[in-house]
Amino acid sequence: MTLPVMTAETLSPPVDPTLYFIGVSTGQSSIQRVFPKWAKRLGLPQSRLQGIDLPLHASQNAYRSVVSFISSNPLALGALVTTHKLDLFEASADMFDVVDPFALLMRETSCISKRKSQLVSHAKDPISSGLALDSFVPRKHWRDTGGHAFLMGAGGSTIAISWHLSQHLKKADRPETIIISNRSQPRLDHLRSIQDKFDSAPQFKYILAAAQGDNDRILETLPPASLVVNATGLGKDAPGSPITNDAVFPGEGLIWELNYRGEIVFLDQARKHEGSLQHIEDGWNYFLHGWTRVIAEVFDIDIPTTGPLFEELSLLAKRAR
Repeated sequence: MTLPVMTAETLSPPVDPTLYFIGVSTGQSSIQRVFPKWAKRLGLPQSRLQGIDLPLHASQNAYRSVVSFISSNPLALGALVTTHKLDLFEASADMFDVVDPFALLMRETSCISKRKSQLVSHAKDPISSGLALDSFVPRKHWRDTGGHAFLMGAGGSTIAISWHLSQHLKKADRPETIIISNRSQPRLDHLRSIQDKFDSAPQFKYILAAAQGDNDRILETLPPASLVVNATGLGKDAPGSPITNDAVFPGEGLIWELNYRGEIVFLDQARKHEGSLQHIEDGWNYFLHGWTRVIAEVFDIDIPTTGPLFEELSLLAKRAR
């Protein structure tokens, strides 16, 4: 059963064990159809999924109201947070009893869980984005090609992806340069303050891309086999694309659109150049790993990231998509 989406003004106590989904347009997500099938397979048939829609960059009071609501209701088991990860953490970090190391490093909350009487803030994106990224980037790709990574958008997903790409264990196989663009200079400054704390980081470049065509010009500078990621939310949380129709992708490039639904203009633009690209990926695998990591945490159950059970959950999701 799909429950009507709530807002910060219409929160009402749950009557069944409930996982909340905090986003912008949660009612349109495939998870609304997928979650009941997953819950049944995972032995959680009485559990419910409840969307909470908040506007982009909502007020601090709105974020604190949602966190307080989840904290104070025993049947509110936790939440997955999308789009609002950075803003929710900034507004309500003091309300959590425990902040995990990734959440503390990245200054974001992508998952809320409860352990006994404690409310916990997690950042799961470094794990889920890494799993999704490694599923399509060939082994030794960076070492063999010299490609760069260009991440458009300076939100939570970019923080997580850039951390994964710059890990200490990947020193022998990671992009030498990671370029990040964003329409807002304060977001870039915030991102730099976080990435300055990364261990063994590659070269980061931060570029303000406030005008149409700015990202196109960055694309022109990329070497072949570079990774290009749309992490702006354009195409899902807001209409449009971060590039124009005249943009030229790097030859043999890896293109990753983090969205999987909506009018995904960026994905359509990439597909017009499919013959010259090595791979085009949408956000579906990211969606699968993101949700299964949060469900495992909130319900305190084991969900493997590979193998028969994960493949079964993936198939159930594809059938419901």
